[in-house]
Amino acid sequence: MQRTTGIAALVALTTLAAGTPAFATQRAPREITAAVETPALFDDEDGADANADDPAIWVNQADKARSLVIGTAKNGGLRVYDLKGREVQSISTPEGGRFNNVDILTGFTFGKRKVDVAVVTDRGLDKLRVYRIEASGLTDITSAEAPLLFSKDQAEVEEQATGYGVAVYGRYAVVSRRHSTRLGIFRLEEKNGKVTYRTTDTLDLPREFRLPDGSTWSPCTEPGEDPQVEGMVVDAEAGVLYVAQEDVALWRINLAGGTFSSIPRIVERVREFGQPATFDPESEECTVEYTNGFGGRITADVEGATIYPTGKRDGYLIVSSQGDSRFFVYDRRTNKPVTIFSVVDGKKTDGVQHSDGAAVTSVALPGYPKGLLVLHDGENTPDEGRTNTNFKFVDWRSLGLGS
Repeated sequence: MQRTTGIAALVALTTLAAGTPAFATQRAPREITAAVETPALFDDEDGADANADDPAIWVNQADKARSLVIGTAKNGGLRVYDLKGREVQSISTPEGGRFNNVDILTGFTFGKRKVDVAVVTDRGLDKLRVYRIEASGLTDITSAEAPLLFSKDQAEVEEQATGYGVAVYGRYAVVSRRHSTRLGIFRLEEKNGKVTYRTTDTLDLPREFRLPDGSTWSPCTEPGEDPQVEGMVVDAEAGVLYVAQEDVALWRINLAGGTFSSIPRIVERVREFGQPATFDPESEECTVEYTNGFGGRITADVEGATIYPTGKRDGYLIVSSQGDSRFFVYDRRTNKPVTIFSVVDGKKTDGVQHSDGAAVTSVALPGYPKGLLVLHDGENTPDEGRTNTNFKFVDWRSLGLGS
């Protein structure tokens, strides 16, 4: 049975009155370089319309050297890489499909076995796709009867307000809806040897905010669209979901089983928060006037979120500040800011610009003894005069943080 949470209506009236942490100093980011990069993906006919977006890391517990990085390539489907960044598998989308985000669920009960699966949002078809992961590659185990995530019918799917971001925990997937503030929780279930899902809860983040001066503000978006969410990560040990609402803020929401169990609270707002802005239909961009101090440090969009654990509750939360190609690191337990870094050009790889997705593991892997951080690069170079993206592999030690 679907359960719709009634707590979201309180958010716009209460969260901003309380405010969020003030960050008085804007420290210079630590500059690091990537150790490895994956092959270029080109978003054109010759490149099969492949556009890198979101990575996930699968740790092969039986043989760490055969661990895999799985990345979405939108119309280009899924790409699977080894730890040296070499492509080892390419998976096409079903007809009409467009793969947006991916996350890994370990120990999923499938038949009489525990398996690891990759859960992917197909924003073209408004469905989840589920792939069993083995060292030899990925196998699609999605039920042909899997329902639409948010759309009521195919006509609504065509409008493309469809499944977008994803974060998994237990037997559940949290999915955001494109061009909307809606989040849904879906329980993954086996049926006739395949995997389907059903909705267990929904939540709408606010689209309008009351500012400390008593005025109201809505983020600048394309007409007819609401401020959407893409980047998400679940801290399963703490029962917390972190949500990156692109033009608004990084939020935290408590989870209980397959439900949202608390009023969303802001960890940090974007710089543009509360600022007057005008949408330019020609450039399809917003012109922002910075007239007050209501915003935070993150430059919109706030994007990919991932957690590096150092203990049961300790570690780091990393998010992408896409607008200025930086990454913000917070203490996992307290959400207090720790550091800022950017990935710059090095001897072996170029830097990371306008990053969408991020994934990290603290497990020691060959070449990455303290863990691996994988980041989407939205402007890979050299670009050959074509839209060019890929993924960068970063040695965790280069961040200079504890483990």
